[in-house]
Amino acid sequence: MSEVLREIGSIARALDGISNLEFKELDLTKGQYLYLVRIQENPGIIPEHLAQLLRVDASTCSRALQKLTKQGFIEKHQLAHNKKSQILYVTAKGQEAADFIQRENRYSEKQALAGLTKDEVATLTGFLQHIRENIDKDWQLVKKGQHREY
Repeated sequence: MSEVLREIGSIARALDGISNLEFKELDLTKGQYLYLVRIQENPGIIPEHLAQLLRVDASTCSRALQKLTKQGFIEKHQLAHNKKSQILYVTAKGQEAADFIQRENRYSEKQALAGLTKDEVATLTGFLQHIRENIDKDWQLVKKGQHREY
């Protein structure tokens, strides 16, 4: 396996572990904070777009949204012209939690990028976006039930 992907995975797991521990006091279970913040950043988003944004399948997204709704972090509203479609918003409780999560995210990013210049951060961001775009092609393919050629 490429050292690049190992490093990215290691960073992601470490930050996810920190977040899961620190957000426990908010009564958010593993990964729910990602959904909450994306809804806060995109008020009125529909579940299908949220699932695409987070790179998860529809059933995983649906389960997370049910839990967040039950816990009072988000609310779902039906569209007037399409009763099957719902749009998502954070509640006051959700906004408070999202604000806390955003502060933690800013702190983690500051710590992670300490010692890098603005140009280095811009270069790194460009590289990571390029990698994500490459991976997105495979993600879309596999999501549709197809297989990659190894």
